Amino acid sequence: MAPAVEVARDGDVVRCTLARPPLNLFDPDLIAGVHETFAALAADDGIRVAVLTGSGRAFTAGMNVRILASLDVGSAKALITSLHEAIEAVHHAPFPVIAAINGPCLGAGFELALACDLRVAAAGALLGLPEVRVGLPSVIEAALLAPMVGPGRAAQLLLTGEPVAAEEALGWGLVNRVVPLAGLEGAVAAVIASLRACAPGALRLQKELILRWRYTDLASAIHHGINAFAAGYASGEPQEGARAFLDKRPARFGSPR
Repeated sequence: MAPAVEVARDGDVVRCTLARPPLNLFDPDLIAGVHETFAALAADDGIRVAVLTGSGRAFTAGMNVRILASLDVGSAKALITSLHEAIEAVHHAPFPVIAAINGPCLGAGFELALACDLRVAAAGALLGLPEVRVGLPSVIEAALLAPMVGPGRAAQLLLTGEPVAAEEALGWGLVNRVVPLAGLEGAVAAVIASLRACAPGALRLQKELILRWRYTDLASAIHHGINAFAAGYASGEPQEGARAFLDKRPARFGSPR
């Protein structure tokens, strides 16, 4: 069988494509593919940014309902745990991850997009959590939703199961950009260019801090930030960045590590 996730690398940029078209529905094979792919990428210090997208007409329309219909209490817990571990591997990647939302982004697929750092969506793409409509609550990385859009909007998505179109999601701050489908690749390339203009070591430190801030209290978050600021000087990037600014020239940063 072909890989569930296709990986293509161009220098320090990696593109990961969910390869179960047309809807890229999650099943144990795709769950394992996402987990294994991002676990392997996390160990590669040369990666600057990853793009995650779907093949066919969807980012991913969520879990295969045929699999949900076959579960009992024990197998349901095992499945949702494995899904969380896969999405967490994306969430905890040490480099920025861009979700290129090329079509429907629903259920577990929406949680996968929430775990990415930046989201660029095709116009008209639907984003939502329809689980309550098939008898289940939305769980695991759906917990990222309320801090992102506020409790009222999160409750609307979680309790009604109704999706929102990308254009409305942009107004909520749920996605960063909305472009016509034909312009999605160009918009993602522009985001990549912005990220590649930054110091790679600083990007990794910033990603680490973003994650720490989500899991800790304010005082601890500030403490972690102080340590990261000081640690940045071990890379030489702040020195080069400051010299470049003063010399009115582009900074010459090296590899991420």
